[in-house]
Amino acid sequence: MSLDCNFLKFHKLNYLNNFRIVFFSLTLILFSCSKNVKNEEKKTTPNVVFILVDDLGWADLECYGSTFYETPNLNELANEGILFTNAYAASPVCSPTRGAILTGKYPTSINITDWIPGQNPKGTKLTGPEDLDELPLEEVTFAEVLKEEGYQTFFAGKWHLGDGKYLPENQGFDINIGGIDKGSPPGGYYSPYKNEKLPDGPVEEYLTDRLTDESIQFIDQTKEHPFLLYLSFYTVHTPIQASKKHLGKFQEKANKLGIKDPELIPEREGLTVSNQYNPDYASMVYAMDENVGRLIKKLKDEGLWENTLLIFTSDNGGLATLDKRRNAAPTSNKPLRAGKGWCYEGGIKVPLIIKPPHTHRSKIAKSETPVISMDFYPTILEMVDVKNESVKNTEGESLVPLIKGDKNLKRNEIFWHFPHYHGSAWTPGAAIRLGDWKLIEFYESGETELYNLKEDQEEKNNLNTSKPAIASKLKAKLLEMQKETGAQFPFEQNEIQ
Repeated sequence: MSLDCNFLKFHKLNYLNNFRIVFFSLTLILFSCSKNVKNEEKKTTPNVVFILVDDLGWADLECYGSTFYETPNLNELANEGILFTNAYAASPVCSPTRGAILTGKYPTSINITDWIPGQNPKGTKLTGPEDLDELPLEEVTFAEVLKEEGYQTFFAGKWHLGDGKYLPENQGFDINIGGIDKGSPPGGYYSPYKNEKLPDGPVEEYLTDRLTDESIQFIDQTKEHPFLLYLSFYTVHTPIQASKKHLGKFQEKANKLGIKDPELIPEREGLTVSNQYNPDYASMVYAMDENVGRLIKKLKDEGLWENTLLIFTSDNGGLATLDKRRNAAPTSNKPLRAGKGWCYEGGIKVPLIIKPPHTHRSKIAKSETPVISMDFYPTILEMVDVKNESVKNTEGESLVPLIKGDKNLKRNEIFWHFPHYHGSAWTPGAAIRLGDWKLIEFYESGETELYNLKEDQEEKNNLNTSKPAIASKLKAKLLEMQKETGAQFPFEQNEIQ
């Protein structure tokens, strides 16, 4: 009897021990699976790389038709992503577009409608309205949203949306390298930079190279976590300072092509350059492309490229038109009319390439649908599967349908409001595009111009007189959109604002 009891007791203990071992093993397996799921989630959360080039024109890339400038890395990026042929900046000048990108709102809605601090020249018929000199902290940037979602956020380069408490580190970015209130590099493109947010580098270090170095270092430090990398090149903004290591290449090319001087055509009180002629500018474009290539290579080498959303664009059209009293502008947007500062196509149309995560292409894909700077905010959040209430307040449209192959968005019209004077000889005005039609208003003279962009992308044939019904419809829609977004208008010198 006692033997049986001991036998049963032994087996009961053995069973309990085996149960504990099995339970512990199952716990380890479940914990390991849970950890693997979390790691897998971390790995599959897409990274976001946003590259903004200052003053880069629509025609400044080979994949958009340039035959003088060379951009092999961006050509390759276009092959891997989607090239947008009708992409627009929110404004023909920088600060309004930069605010629109970060907030997803029209410049009129955030009341930044001129470059900061802008200008109000004396002796003109009109005075531009007062707008803000900084991006309000109340605005929710997409960087702030991604930071809340656990993204490491990094900004490098040109900010130009305020100083002090309005700098990038207070607008959603963990790290700010070189982002200050200035619109052009205060020390130029070679160290010393005279930039309190960017320690000087070795003598002859080139700013475009340095900002990319800092971006690559950030990837090294944070590659185990999802990140937002916002690389905002100062280039190709003035001062035009060649990348010395590439200058000879384009001086030789200009000689071979017989390119010597800028060819100028009149644009009201300004002159527009109609040929790409400047080796210094060409070397800056090439250096920018080279550094985009370096950044992409880093992402590929680290195994991050597949899982990265990359957006490449510009903040306004290329600097092709200047007041007649100034020297010739550095680039040409031909076949587009005019350049930076103007609401003609040359001032607002920009290159845009988007490489979505987890896509494989061997040839270029294009979208002809008109898109604009405010669209990036909802696009980024949808592409990384972040749902945030801030999207409801944006005025852009997600481009995900276009990225997936659709040809159209729900939106029919986009507009531009630039009620200020500009050194390009632009006078206060506004424009709207609805389908293939575009209307431009000039407030000084009261003139209105109407173009069919499908038939006339050079904006040579003004149809305002022959198509009065269409002109009237667009003018009414423009005014409606201006009112909806709180647009301010210029006033005559003897008026009280």
